[in-house]
Amino acid sequence: MNRRAFVSGLAVAAALAGSVMPAAADGKRVALVIGNGAYKSVPALSNPPSDAGDIAAALKRLGFAVTLITNGSFDEMRRGLIAFGRNAAAADMAAVYFAGHGMEINGDNWLIPVDAELKRDTDAANEAISLQSVMLQVTNTTSLGLVILDACRNNPFAAKMSRSLATRAATNSGLGRIEPVGNVLVAYAARDGTTALDGDGRNSPFAAALLRNIETPGVEVTFMFRNVRDDVMEATRNEQQPFVYGSLSRKAIYLAAPPSETAGAKQANAAPAAAAPALPAPPVTSAGAIDPALVGTWEIMVASGRGQSRWIWQILADGTYKFHAEPFRSAQSHEGTVTFANGRWTLHALKGLRNYTDAGSYEVHDATAVITGKLGTGYWKRSVE
Repeated sequence: MNRRAFVSGLAVAAALAGSVMPAAADGKRVALVIGNGAYKSVPALSNPPSDAGDIAAALKRLGFAVTLITNGSFDEMRRGLIAFGRNAAAADMAAVYFAGHGMEINGDNWLIPVDAELKRDTDAANEAISLQSVMLQVTNTTSLGLVILDACRNNPFAAKMSRSLATRAATNSGLGRIEPVGNVLVAYAARDGTTALDGDGRNSPFAAALLRNIETPGVEVTFMFRNVRDDVMEATRNEQQPFVYGSLSRKAIYLAAPPSETAGAKQANAAPAAAAPALPAPPVTSAGAIDPALVGTWEIMVASGRGQSRWIWQILADGTYKFHAEPFRSAQSHEGTVTFANGRWTLHALKGLRNYTDAGSYEVHDATAVITGKLGTGYWKRSVE
């Protein structure tokens, strides 16, 4: 299931216009992004360089200081990782993204530079970068260490490699399972022992899903990867299942910042909707006043001191709406009339809340709606349940 975040204000106002602000980093954020496609000893991969470039741009917009390596040799990757580790020490967040070939050899996972030959399994230590060494570089952050690997493709190195230990032979079925410790998450494009698709367009299915989700404001990082998982499984017809390894504390962590603590406190202490200044009610809508692109069920996630809650809007073609939240008591259910037409919307609550109206603008981008109202801009995602 995909989710998008917004913040509540005076009861309904927030649910519809959730004042989500642009992403901002509260502390130091650093990232190393590598995209290897021009392999010298095996056929090239078309997407990793563009995947890496697009992810690097997204991370920069999220406040990360990014080092981008395209078609990195062993020495370039090694030196880049060392420099990154120094910058990552005591950072709030440190992230590594790698797209290219990766494989398990004798129980260890390796990221493969473009100049690797890997004629024997024992060559990996001298020609490839161990995943363990990458994970070590992100362990000293104060908030989150993140490793994202689109490196589970069918691997031509495995087929031609001479194996010195037949009982522990290299696998050609992606990366092996890992168990990160501390505040480290490792995301695979495809779960251990399975392979990922490179894709026919500019981006792989995993990179495309990550790009759709990583900049969504106010979505906790573990929920963000759940959204990516569902998008990839939908795009690949369940052939590819991304998987995240590691566990975090109960503290919510965001790549794209949610509304400020101050805004949340104001909302928590807000007067009931009935006491809010009355606004002139828009006329009751009639059938045909709804943009067909908005008809359906939409949802976003709300962050609060008690965790995440799911807020669901059902927009009907007859000009009415229904709203509820999960858990049930996280927001008051209500319904009424609504219009969405020519980029403008209005709302009039008739049941569940008294004397509440709102209005603003909207845009629809495929399965995402950008809703602007009294309190700012919110991001809805069409529900697929």
